[in-house]
Amino acid sequence: MASPQDNAGREKAAPPSSRLARLAVAGAVVLVIAGGAVFYLASRKTPQPAPDDAITVTITGKTCDPNELTVPAGRRTFRIVNNSDRTVEWEILDGVMVVEERENIAPGFSSTLTARLDTGTFQITCGLLSNPRGTLTVTPSADAGNAARPALTAFIGPLAEYRVYLALESGALTSATADLAAAVRDGDLARARALYVPARALYRHIEPAAQRFVDLDAAISARADYLEKREADPAFTGFHRLEYGLFAQGDLAGLTPVAERLLADVTTLEERLGALQLPPERMADGARTLLTRWAGSIASEGEERYSGTDIDSLAATLAGAGKVIGLLQPLVAKADPALATETQAKLDAAVARIDGLRGPQGYARLGDVGREDRAAIAASLQALADATGKLNASIGLE
Repeated sequence: MASPQDNAGREKAAPPSSRLARLAVAGAVVLVIAGGAVFYLASRKTPQPAPDDAITVTITGKTCDPNELTVPAGRRTFRIVNNSDRTVEWEILDGVMVVEERENIAPGFSSTLTARLDTGTFQITCGLLSNPRGTLTVTPSADAGNAARPALTAFIGPLAEYRVYLALESGALTSATADLAAAVRDGDLARARALYVPARALYRHIEPAAQRFVDLDAAISARADYLEKREADPAFTGFHRLEYGLFAQGDLAGLTPVAERLLADVTTLEERLGALQLPPERMADGARTLLTRWAGSIASEGEERYSGTDIDSLAATLAGAGKVIGLLQPLVAKADPALATETQAKLDAAVARIDGLRGPQGYARLGDVGREDRAAIAASLQALADATGKLNASIGLE
């Protein structure tokens, strides 16, 4: 059971959702989603089929095969095969910015990724963060999909409001991280544990945009799985390194430098987000990526493995994704009313399922959530991710 201090912090992490909470899913809907979960878990046992023209990239222990790719511009699909013995990720990078990514690819499994690529030279990650990066060269193409896009003026409102949201939430993150670092520096383990969850939640709120900065995201939020020496790796920093010390080891020894670096990194992130010119299509793309990641992890090992506070963290992710969906909904409703209704219904269902795991002491620990419930959560998240993935096309951004 969580301590009162833990639960106090977790209570603060919960985003306001009184309207959504009233839309709790009825019993019949629960059964439908549970049935969908069975389908979802079955699909995870077999690699998903890729289009015939998909480009196959195989990840081994230290590299990608091929490690240098050349493709024509336009929408391209990649099939990522994990032949290593570690869970891996594959990313297309433009400098420090993530163009597209897939995470949580288990050993022996494959995943598909589709990205709209512009002409240029990009880097690709190949499994562990310490592995050498590959190169992706995108050449000019007549079928690059340069169809007329909606005027940017159509997105001024949503983009402006999202920038305000990112500024407010990133400012709150910096403040919360400063408090967390102070507790660590003062040697107050109980207070540091209580402050971890609300600070982590604030990062989850802005993660759809923050994850685009690959250097900062790796420093702030990378799991030990993606590092060669796991928890013993010197590159293991950020929230999960603090989480490991606070909850798994129960010891503040050596954590002050980690907390101070995390504070410096989130401060830099706040500055970068303030200057970020976010393309409108990246709003939905960022939310979809996170929802897909959670759908792949919540049914098994989860994301917050040392503290067990995955449900708190997931509630914060849904709040961040819900903000994006809400800002785009007026545009989607005009272009495709059915999709707008579908997306909102799936968001409501996912939020209601998570709200059902909250009691007087806060959200349940992941270890106290049964496998069937986890599978049902995964199915609802994947359904929401799939709907979110259709938003850009509906408003002319694909």
